[in-house]
Amino acid sequence: MNDAKEHAAQLGLVFSDYALLEEALTHRSYLNEHKDAKAHNERLEFLGDAVLELAVTHFLFMKYPSKPEGELTAFRSALVNTVSLAESADAIGLNDLLLLSKGERKDTGRARQIILANAFEALLGAIYLDQGYEAAETFIATHLHPKIDDIVRTRAWQDAKSRFQELAQEKRGHTPVYRTLAETGPDHDKAFTIGVFVGEEEIARGEGHSKQEAEQAAAQAAIDTTGW
Repeated sequence: MNDAKEHAAQLGLVFSDYALLEEALTHRSYLNEHKDAKAHNERLEFLGDAVLELAVTHFLFMKYPSKPEGELTAFRSALVNTVSLAESADAIGLNDLLLLSKGERKDTGRARQIILANAFEALLGAIYLDQGYEAAETFIATHLHPKIDDIVRTRAWQDAKSRFQELAQEKRGHTPVYRTLAETGPDHDKAFTIGVFVGEEEIARGEGHSKQEAEQAAAQAAIDTTGW
């Protein structure tokens, strides 16, 4: 329990029940190697997800009184997606505090992002149970709300294809066209390479396990490449 108190201090938190924090930091894989561990964080993640959705929805509803429901939904999705939550979790040092199996500890990239995002939600669930909704809302306001201005300014709430279409029409007067350049692998594990063209010019390429995924990757690469 002393470790949990130290971890709480590193996160700038104080708990009445430090067992909740310990549970929030425990990934399912850890239990496979530590039979004395009591619980993993998936139930707290379930609760924290609901708290997060309510708090962020209320924040956006009040901040943007003239925005329609569709845009508010897109804003919320951008603010609480896996990448955003993983970034916030990493920023507060959650990555170093997680209890993981040796195998999971080695994983990086998308797999680690998912673990971090889930742990952030589990931490919110623990704060909610320990201290109530207002404390959880304050934590969210501190670590997530400041991102929203940049999300709106850069139109990061739109998917990459929608953003690049608007930019291409504005800058070049053309609607982007996506073409399949390569298709490899067996039917159950296809890989696609898609090029995005403005007029006859190929702007960028993207890869994915579906055409939709590859198109989104190509659009994001085009945004990054052009700097529009």
